[in-house]
Amino acid sequence: MKKLILKKGRERSVKNLHPWVFSGGVESCDAQAGETVEVFSFTGEKLGVGWYSPDSQLRVRMVGFGAEAKEPDIAMLVGASVGRRADFFGNAYTNAVRLINAEADMLPGVVADYYAGFVVCQFTSAGAEANKKQIAEALMMFAPFCRGVSERTDVKDRLKEGLKCGENPFTNIVGEEPPEFIEITEGVCKFLVDVRNGHKTGFYLDQRDARAAVGALANGADVLNCFSYTGGFGLFARAAGATKVIQVDISQEALDIAKKNEHLVHMCMTDMQYIKSDVFEYLRKCRDEGVKFDMIILDPPKFASSKAHLMKAARGYKDINLLAMKLLKPNGILATFSCSGAMTRELFDKILFEAAVDAGRAFQVISTTRQGMDHPSAITFPEGHYLKGSVLRAID
Repeated sequence: MKKLILKKGRERSVKNLHPWVFSGGVESCDAQAGETVEVFSFTGEKLGVGWYSPDSQLRVRMVGFGAEAKEPDIAMLVGASVGRRADFFGNAYTNAVRLINAEADMLPGVVADYYAGFVVCQFTSAGAEANKKQIAEALMMFAPFCRGVSERTDVKDRLKEGLKCGENPFTNIVGEEPPEFIEITEGVCKFLVDVRNGHKTGFYLDQRDARAAVGALANGADVLNCFSYTGGFGLFARAAGATKVIQVDISQEALDIAKKNEHLVHMCMTDMQYIKSDVFEYLRKCRDEGVKFDMIILDPPKFASSKAHLMKAARGYKDINLLAMKLLKPNGILATFSCSGAMTRELFDKILFEAAVDAGRAFQVISTTRQGMDHPSAITFPEGHYLKGSVLRAID
């Protein structure tokens, strides 16, 4: 392995087991993209090994810490990551689970999601790209009943690593190609997943726990599900006995799949409506027409891709939550989320506080949520805790 030398005084974060080394902290290295390098302090202390990326601000992503760290055993890392999700394969609640969650599983830039026997990956670091065939083969070996492993390359983060983005957006790596839609189970609901064209790898597995928790509060409620995508939150509300569910999304394709998902399970006579609209515009329309709801769910896409966009994103989060708070009936429930990694829990809470003040309404915090257990974040890597949610009840 080639050596990477850190600048003087820049070793602290690595010693604290943080997996990122930024370009400004590197003194010297002549490795190629995707190579594993030994990382040394300026004084010559070996700190670990990492995947090198000369085109990225994240110059090294650590895959092992300490003086004894060696070239990573890909199969061992993949097997260990899958093994940590063993409990998901021992129950009947779901057949869809995240198998590898990047830095948290010591495979930085690697995401692998399992959908009823098919695995779909994203490789967003130079090291992940260089090792993707080995990773895919290991997934075929360790993922239960795995029939095939594919990848999505339409991820803009790849561009930051000097990797191609979207040229061949979906490629089968090993085993069978998945069907056009994969049917998965989540509790009492079923969903069709479009792994080729859907968001992320096809579905928001990270919101599994939140869907169940929020849906359970919807009995007898008129529910507005904003940024509904393929209808996850809305269908769980329906399963709990909601009187009416309005699914709103800008994508007609997503709404068409949501309608198909509704018909996969027949449980109750909930009035289901599907509206193609910009959510901000729809909320303003409801405000102007005096329409009120018992429950509003806000699960928007990422508003802030980096800290540079955080303040603009904060305004967007405040605007949308302020609108929703004004549209709630007495004792109404607002379930609101942010998946922006740059948005801290503290800032998100501050935004909700300011929105409530401007709305002139008092709210209780019923619960808070984060990404599911199969989407862990390392305790030394707070950036991995990207998804945060709050469930609020109006008490005025």
